[in-house]
Amino acid sequence: MGKERTYEEINQKIRTGKAVVLTAEEVLDLIAEKGVSGAAKRVDVVTTGTFGPMCSSGLFLNFGHPRPRIKMSEVYLNGVPAYAGIAAVDAYLGATALPPGDPRNRDHPGEFIYGGGHVIEDLVAGKEIRLEAHGYGTDCYPSKKVETSFRLSEINEATLYNPRNCYQNYSAAVNLGQKTIYTYMGILKPRLGNAYYSSAGQLSPLLNDPLLKTIGIGTRIFLGGGEGYIAWHGTQHNPSAARGENKVPLGPAATIAVVGDLKKMHWRWLRGLSFLGYGATLKVGLGIPIPILNEEIMSYCAVRDEEIYTQVVDFGRDYPHGESSELGLVSYAELKSGTVRICDRDVPAASLSSYAGAREIAGILKGWIQAGDFTLTPPAAPLPSAEAGIKLQPLPQRNPYPGGM
Repeated sequence: MGKERTYEEINQKIRTGKAVVLTAEEVLDLIAEKGVSGAAKRVDVVTTGTFGPMCSSGLFLNFGHPRPRIKMSEVYLNGVPAYAGIAAVDAYLGATALPPGDPRNRDHPGEFIYGGGHVIEDLVAGKEIRLEAHGYGTDCYPSKKVETSFRLSEINEATLYNPRNCYQNYSAAVNLGQKTIYTYMGILKPRLGNAYYSSAGQLSPLLNDPLLKTIGIGTRIFLGGGEGYIAWHGTQHNPSAARGENKVPLGPAATIAVVGDLKKMHWRWLRGLSFLGYGATLKVGLGIPIPILNEEIMSYCAVRDEEIYTQVVDFGRDYPHGESSELGLVSYAELKSGTVRICDRDVPAASLSSYAGAREIAGILKGWIQAGDFTLTPPAAPLPSAEAGIKLQPLPQRNPYPGGM
């Protein structure tokens, strides 16, 4: 397997400007030329990226105390509620939170013009935010109401903490029903009118380390345009999902919880989104460096879109009713071509995740490392992995889609 590298050896090369860093896209050409073994000898770090909607995201805020002090029990930021059941002047703003007056889906499909994700974008962009807070009054916190405006730089703390980001693969969505539906996977036309997917494929962080050999608690990452860390495994973390022979999962699998200082991030990589008929969310930019410790790690970074498959799921009936559907597997190469064959039909396909954004993030992270501004942190603890018990299945030679509707 060749010589093993250590994190410290790689970091010493980063500090001295000698590290060889390639993005997960760039390294594919080198592997094609030199093979996995040859590439592993040359490359120290591979950078990855993804930029897509991530609903399970949010922000912890500490506003500081007014005079007289207040114990906040209700908090509204630009009219969007934040959860205040933490401490006197702490709150958590969720990306999908909506103002009480939003019509939601009463006039279907609702527009969801402004929600928690938009507040986060406005905060990191330096815009002024309206704060309205209510309390019930105590001897130590006598105030009952505060109304003011503030900017991100003027409050004590703003910590982005996202409980579930960076899915390791995700299902492609279609609609076998007879009417248009509005989902978190976009607007799906009836009778297989279109398909949506959401992954950067060969650039996606957890697909370049499918068994989480180098990604764990404490891993330093690119988060929202600044630095962040993996804090824990994400909610809905499922490393036991079915995998292909290349050990890449064939549907939703691992996730990560991430944390970072919002004051050091950039609005370009944290964008509020409105999904017609569904709700508000946040588009998050995230990138992870993969240290090439050995040939095995490099072999995982050799994965290409044509070798990454995901399942196709019917959101018309099966998904909302919690029923399993088997519409077959499709590769990301096929999805990214813009047309995929399902049920003997050529179905237009589009991505909710930005591949151009993922490429840019991987490039930015590469630049930070090459400049010596970003060293790698070995995980303090591993994330839960089912490596010993995973079940591998052959990848399809052709797409096994059933015929008919």
